[in-house]
Amino acid sequence: MPLSEHEQRLLEQIEQALYAEDPKFASLYRTTDLRSHYRRRVLRAVAVFVVGLGLLLAGVTTQIVAMGVAGFVVMLIAASLLVASLQRMNGRATATAAPPPNPPAGDQQVAVLPTRSSRFRPRARAARRSPDRPRRGLIARLEERWQRRQDGGR
Repeated sequence: MPLSEHEQRLLEQIEQALYAEDPKFASLYRTTDLRSHYRRRVLRAVAVFVVGLGLLLAGVTTQIVAMGVAGFVVMLIAASLLVASLQRMNGRATATAAPPPNPPAGDQQVAVLPTRSSRFRPRARAARRSPDRPRRGLIARLEERWQRRQDGGR
């Protein structure tokens, strides 16, 4: 959703105040792109993973269970951050990403890739069912199959 004129002016004022307060910090984030930001996050996640691995090994060698568990938890968190950063850096859609609000103008075709949530969505069985046949439970269907077998396969 585009920003209104008022919101754009407020954003420009905030940017100017940031430049006036700390120009080095502001120029650092203005000149970098998202890929380098996510690359830094990947490097941080790898470093935290190595620290977690060290904690895990230290906990195992000193037989301090809490240290080993803490190391494993740190490794798990670092791995999840690593995967999320790699996915965003490569431009893959996440499960929470919404489709674009407006279709493209003209005769352009847009290929919509399935997100993780749509791949594992259960199939709609109502579309395969005939409209005049009522929906029955599993037990009723099994009993009907048993009766057909007993009656000779009608």
